[in-house]
Amino acid sequence: MDGADERNGDEEKHQKFDPNDFTVIKEGEAEILMHAKNEVFYNKTQVNNRDMSIAVLRTFISKRKQEHEAILSRKTRTGPKVEEEPAVDPEAVVDSVMQLQNGKTNGKCDASHKIAQDEPCSFSEDPTSNQEGKSKGELKPPRVLEALSASGLRALRYAREVDGIGQVVALDNDKASVEACRRNIKYNGSVACSKVESHLADARVYMLTHPKEFDMVDLDPYGSPSVFMDSAVQSVVDGGILMCTATDMAVLCGGNGEVCYSKYGSYPLRGKYCHEMALRILIACIESHANRYKRYIVPVLSVQMDFYVRVFVRIYTSAGAIKNTPLKLSYVYQCTGCDSFHLQPIGRTITKNTSVRRLPGFGPAVAQECSDCGKKYNMGGPIWSAPIHDQEWVTSILEDVKSSKDRYPAFNRISAILTTISEELPDVPLFMSLHNLCATLKCTSPSAVIFRSAVINAGYRISGSHVNPLGLKTDAPMDVIWDIMRCWVKNHPVKTQPPDQAGSVILAKEPVLQANFARADASLSKAQAKKVARFLPNPERHWGPKLRAGRQITSKHVSLLGADAINGIHSNNNNKEEEEKVEGDEPASKRKKAEDPTPNLLS
Repeated sequence: MDGADERNGDEEKHQKFDPNDFTVIKEGEAEILMHAKNEVFYNKTQVNNRDMSIAVLRTFISKRKQEHEAILSRKTRTGPKVEEEPAVDPEAVVDSVMQLQNGKTNGKCDASHKIAQDEPCSFSEDPTSNQEGKSKGELKPPRVLEALSASGLRALRYAREVDGIGQVVALDNDKASVEACRRNIKYNGSVACSKVESHLADARVYMLTHPKEFDMVDLDPYGSPSVFMDSAVQSVVDGGILMCTATDMAVLCGGNGEVCYSKYGSYPLRGKYCHEMALRILIACIESHANRYKRYIVPVLSVQMDFYVRVFVRIYTSAGAIKNTPLKLSYVYQCTGCDSFHLQPIGRTITKNTSVRRLPGFGPAVAQECSDCGKKYNMGGPIWSAPIHDQEWVTSILEDVKSSKDRYPAFNRISAILTTISEELPDVPLFMSLHNLCATLKCTSPSAVIFRSAVINAGYRISGSHVNPLGLKTDAPMDVIWDIMRCWVKNHPVKTQPPDQAGSVILAKEPVLQANFARADASLSKAQAKKVARFLPNPERHWGPKLRAGRQITSKHVSLLGADAINGIHSNNNNKEEEEKVEGDEPASKRKKAEDPTPNLLS
């Protein structure tokens, strides 16, 4: 094709492009152009996810620099080797979009950043970064891989809002998504053009062919991330961070246990703690994939919020350290009667002189029947039973968020979650529900302060959980918990229940521990004492996952979008049909073979 043919092709593309079909969406410092049709997936509710990721990245860059300086001061080894970033060709945009906002340029690319329609946006490294990279012992700017970019909003926010970021590679295997991402890169100006590049590629193949090249890898798929795990753990540099989201909560929380086992290698239980168990199953799955390549993980932050779980883990390589993995995993036994649960570690260690031997864990952890109510146990797992947060990281992230309040659109939500996480007991897996305990005994519930005081007065620790406002984490064994509840029932009698029920069996026994319900000083956390918000309601109705890209919006999606939104869409369609009738054309609805049969039922 000669130059004239290329120009004609570009002109045709520009003629087909209508700026009025696009809506500008601003989040943080990034802006994206979204088509009126549902061609590329964008989820407004993931603003919490993106804000949390940016906060973690800022802390990671700071920690990475501190660790590198400490290594240099000890002079034991140099920083991790990072290959020089390859030069990449530039990418597609349409200039007419820039006129949508009355000539607003948003810092658009100059002539040196002109992008062709059929090429990716080039990555040109900052000259100062090149000088630093050439200096021996200096850290190069971290490279980020967003494996499933869709519109590219997350990658653009990383490039524009996280100081010190080098290159951001955005991948997608959908052509429409890549075109939208490249369009948004151009729309966000020179900073985005110099740092962000978009590729049409299978994320699994790309990560496998770029082993240990990225300091940060972000996995945020629509559904399960299990198919990306194997390649993702290989593409992260030593000491790098993997950020992973799972939205298939029905599977992870026990709705389809056999499916969860096939995807994550663990069987879930449907207890009150199911959302925290989902977090621990996901972390155990990442560890399993990492171990296959002599690598292991260290979780720094694990969050359950909205409709998904999100984990941030650092990845290291050590053939010796992976021997400790069985010590971090446990099976869970949950009683079918009283919901008591017990953990059985997979491995244990014995120390003799200076040598350490790793052996299988002792078992069984429980008898065939529950010692409290006499019912059988369900067994689930294995799950990650080691800490899922690094409290030093959590504190640093929270401080950064509070010091940069205006930079986070979802500040209130993420600061509330981080505050709650900072108060969790880090070494206690899973939690119990006070209301669930009382439901078993058919008794009135004590207040959380009274119950927490009784546990503290008995000599044990207790805290809340960010997963559930009613969740309580404690290192007190279940027999102590039931003794406290027996003492409570003595002061607050219950009606006689059938003798075969779990609650009747538990209350038939005399308490060994005499509970002290006097208010303890530590019964309220610091945030509770200061009345700091820890659990916030959703900011608007129908706050949840949206439609997968490419699906047509119909009345059956009212639970996702709301009746007003559905009716608005149908009224717009009706208006278009009226216009077509005036012009003498046949309405579009009659030309379709399959039409939504009840478009007006919501009016």
